[in-house]
Amino acid sequence: MKETTIAAISTAQGAGGIGIIRISGDKAIEIADKVFVSFTGVKLNELSGYHGAYGKIVFEDEIIDECVAFVFRNPKSFTGEDVVELCCHGGVLVTKLVLRAVLASGATPAGAGEFTKRAFLNGKMNLSEAESIMNLISAQSKNALKAANEVRQGAVSKKIYELCERLENTAAHLSAWADFPEEDIPEVSEDALRNTLYTTEKELSELIKNYDAGKAITQGVPTAILGKPNVGKSTLMNLLSGFDKSIVTDIPGTTRDVVEETVVLGDIILRLSDTAGIRETDNIVEKIGVDKAKEKIDESQLLLVVFDSSIPLDDEDRLIVENIRDTAAIAVINKSDLESKIDIEYIENNFKFVVYISAKQGIGKDELVSAVSKATGTEEFSASAVLLAGERQKAAAEDALNSVKSAIDALEMGFSLDAVTIDLENSLQKLYELVGKNVSEEIVDKVFHNFCVGK
Repeated sequence: MKETTIAAISTAQGAGGIGIIRISGDKAIEIADKVFVSFTGVKLNELSGYHGAYGKIVFEDEIIDECVAFVFRNPKSFTGEDVVELCCHGGVLVTKLVLRAVLASGATPAGAGEFTKRAFLNGKMNLSEAESIMNLISAQSKNALKAANEVRQGAVSKKIYELCERLENTAAHLSAWADFPEEDIPEVSEDALRNTLYTTEKELSELIKNYDAGKAITQGVPTAILGKPNVGKSTLMNLLSGFDKSIVTDIPGTTRDVVEETVVLGDIILRLSDTAGIRETDNIVEKIGVDKAKEKIDESQLLLVVFDSSIPLDDEDRLIVENIRDTAAIAVINKSDLESKIDIEYIENNFKFVVYISAKQGIGKDELVSAVSKATGTEEFSASAVLLAGERQKAAAEDALNSVKSAIDALEMGFSLDAVTIDLENSLQKLYELVGKNVSEEIVDKVFHNFCVGK
């Protein structure tokens, strides 16, 4: 464990009611006492944990701000070290000056996620629980918040430890039976082994499946709004975002660039892109927008393809349909309040999900929410389900699953039980990695690299 004492601003930069400077390490209280002067004269090193004092921050004989200082003594703190939190008035300049005083008094600037990293290294949480914190901070819907809290409270860890215990017991039995044939160790039952392997395969597969659905809830779905010019794409964008994000006119080709916005649709986060109308054009500027729209098709996981129900389909509509067959898509039949002239049969033959709306009148939004839930696989998603917190955890779970499948293949093909044991041990190693047991320093650094400074 590093001997340095670290400090950082732990609240968002900007004007606010409060700004917190967090200090953690063996000299946290000593350093805080150099800049904090209580109005009662009490020193912070005289306080027990979970106590605070009211005073002021003084540096180089100049009062910076009034402040409440809270002391948390190891090991009963977030990081497991001595921690002091200086709670001052919120403001960019105030918090920067207080942090500058703390650093000048002996603290070292904290790196990205270093407080949480120290909490992990000091056994206050495992790696999967630590990773959930960023999901907690970035949650934009109630289900995203609930899912992050489930992981933070150890739902994933509990499940992984259950899988580990099952595989550990099986691997230990296999090894003991193979290595000590002279001992009176019961022979491994192939039926029991087969049951263990298939049960583990099923549960790991379910974890990965839940992640794919949960990602739409917690991280959002890259979604492009497509269609030829003047079918109502920008009006739909404005309807979903709740304000006039895109310019709306009756002139085809108004949208020349990709307009982006993050919206919460039901319980799903959509990272929306309103694209230029896709059509053949000689206008250089519009052509750039069309090319960007085509790029968004490849980048998106969901497409909202807008059609104008008041006019017949043309070659431009059909060209769009031909280009999106490999991506999850919803046909959005706009202007449903007008007389329908569109070829509905063609649309229904080419799209699994079809929704009728009037973006201008605000009609059909609920039906679109339902279709998006079905298209993204989140219709039956439960935020209380065991949910992996990120791509690293998913990759570890997939590696563990592949090893279990390899063990099943070895067993079914009649290979020696030594081969099965090796696959079980490989699976265990990946599960250990998922929760941070026997994990390399490189992986730990990578996990906390994307954290914000101060957390």
